[in-house]
Amino acid sequence: MNTRVIAPRHRGFLFLDSHPAGCRHLVEQMWHAVPQPDTTATEPGPVALVIGSSAGYGLAATIAGLARAGIRGIGVCFEKAPTERRTATAGWYRTAATADLAAGAGREMLFLNGDAFSTTMKDTVADLIADRFGRLDYLIYSVAAPRRTDPATGTTYASVLKPVGAPHRTKTLMFDDGAPEVREVTPQPAEGDDIEQTIAVMGGTDWERWIDHLAERALLAEGFTTAALSYIGSHLTAPIYRHGTIGAAKAHLEATARTLDDRLSKLCSGRAVTSVNAAAVTQSSTAIPGIALYIGLLRGVLGEAMVPPVGQLVDLWDQLTGHTPLVTDNEGRARLDHWELADDVQAEVDRRWQAATTDTIRDLADLDWFQAEVERLYGFAVGDIDYTAPVETDVPWPRLT
Repeated sequence: MNTRVIAPRHRGFLFLDSHPAGCRHLVEQMWHAVPQPDTTATEPGPVALVIGSSAGYGLAATIAGLARAGIRGIGVCFEKAPTERRTATAGWYRTAATADLAAGAGREMLFLNGDAFSTTMKDTVADLIADRFGRLDYLIYSVAAPRRTDPATGTTYASVLKPVGAPHRTKTLMFDDGAPEVREVTPQPAEGDDIEQTIAVMGGTDWERWIDHLAERALLAEGFTTAALSYIGSHLTAPIYRHGTIGAAKAHLEATARTLDDRLSKLCSGRAVTSVNAAAVTQSSTAIPGIALYIGLLRGVLGEAMVPPVGQLVDLWDQLTGHTPLVTDNEGRARLDHWELADDVQAEVDRRWQAATTDTIRDLADLDWFQAEVERLYGFAVGDIDYTAPVETDVPWPRLT
């Protein structure tokens, strides 16, 4: 037992501890925000594997899949356990809460904690699918990582967030002293093998290896469908994102989808797509220069019309399962970002971006919402939680029962 009061200590957007009760309540809110399916299932749901299931879009994919599509299966993530001095990571507590909700709904959902890039994890997942489920119907790939070790060569690659070709001066939003400040920063361009390293981590190589591994074990069901979650975003963030090193990785991911789509069509009448999601506050997105400012301004323009990740993933699951048609663009991408990239929305965000300074930002962006969203990532600013009360931090990882 390790019960204590947990305060929201942080450095910028990075929080040092997470609140177990807040993380659980956040997951419950996401679950209850999912529209219930039109009919009650009389047979076991489709079998799904979600890689990167504990945070951001991957967590939304897991919850929406369970609550909307009735999936069962496996979630894979990499989280840190609680210690005597520190809480577990927020994803640890979110996973425990998701497992409880799945069990309460009668869904068999297993969660594995470890390196999704490793052959060992791929073997473990394949064994579980074979033993517990027989075949796999869906695979959602949502991995954002700073580095990856190639299990075939032992080489470790590191991803970077840099523009390509030249330095890029951009505005960004900071909260270093608690008060919002709009600053200008100039990230230096990629050099050496930065692009190749980032592609090796964040591109489609590991996604393809997962498909290869499961196909070799004959675990892909007829009609198997896989989707890798991606982002394009605005022209305002394109130099550091879509046209930068991470954008090169996303282009590789999309090229991988086209290759996999052709292979799966022949192998099992299957399909592979990338899902282009819309902007959201995630632990990954807050690390990208300019993104925090952009999302705050976007919320200022759209207000409640901004669709949260779980709403976006409900749309994706409806398309993947045939509840609504799966519509893709000319690049074979399912687009969930139309509301963000609408011409009138982007024009207003652009106007506010140009006018944004430390003095004007509170009038242009919804900073109260943005700050609360960052805190919610770690279980703070959630519902009616009493943050002055001690809370148990030694929450166990879900058992493979």
